[in-house]
Amino acid sequence: MSGQLKEVRNRIKSIQSGQQITKAMKMVSAAKLRRAQDAIMLMRPYAVKLQEMLQNIVSNSEGNIDTPLAAQRQVEKVLIVVITSDRGLCGAFNSNLIKTAKRVIREKYAEQFEQGQVEILPIGKKGYDHFVQNGYKVNDRFWQLFGNLTFDHVKEAAAVALQGFIDGTYDAVEIVYSEFKNAATQIFVTEQFLPIAKVENTDKGGLKADYIFEPEKDTLIAELMPKILNTQFFKAILDSHASEHGARMTAMDKATENASELLRSLKISYNRARQAAITTELTEIVSGAAALAN
Repeated sequence: MSGQLKEVRNRIKSIQSGQQITKAMKMVSAAKLRRAQDAIMLMRPYAVKLQEMLQNIVSNSEGNIDTPLAAQRQVEKVLIVVITSDRGLCGAFNSNLIKTAKRVIREKYAEQFEQGQVEILPIGKKGYDHFVQNGYKVNDRFWQLFGNLTFDHVKEAAAVALQGFIDGTYDAVEIVYSEFKNAATQIFVTEQFLPIAKVENTDKGGLKADYIFEPEKDTLIAELMPKILNTQFFKAILDSHASEHGARMTAMDKATENASELLRSLKISYNRARQAAITTELTEIVSGAAALAN
């Protein structure tokens, strides 16, 4: 009986230590989430408006403008940018992103994948490790990008996709990331990065954007397009960055709650075992006293 009590005590101490760690990690993730959330919330309206403007320009160009980044061609070579995290302990965040990327390959680029024409550009250690270990064709230049998360550094990663598309190294570029909604909700999305997607103008109630360009239209758009695309790329990374911290905070909060439930159950078991041991000892003492009295 004493051995059982000692084992339960050790388990209680172990779980209490783990609970302290999960509480601390939850607080750290909450602080990081606040900063990451502020960053994406400030940037998102600007990035969304720029994307709408870019799609309108491309959709309304009607072939009279040189837009190499919007060139539609037969898709033979594909680049998929998968934005995961560097660390784990964030629930199913990374596994869902990897599953989303694999689903895109399976549903849209199965033929290209079998021919070895699908390349993965992982951003984040978890995605990099998975795709390397599973034999995918991987560009390993920017998987450590979160160690220096600045616009200039992100622009270098985006340049791989932009220049690769212009040169014909890739015929399509997709980004797989987690769109941040709140701390408890992440939306795993796939976004066509290149070629620039065109939007259909509806016949009923659709407004066709008409822009005035100064100086020349071709010159201005050639200058603006890469900058707007760099902004879209940066937004996707900030979205995933905030989602990661939200997922980790939620996972650590749930782990702390589970530890509390387990502690409650173990303490009940411990108290019952201790009460049984005391009852047994008292019975033995009473029985011994009665035997001596006789």
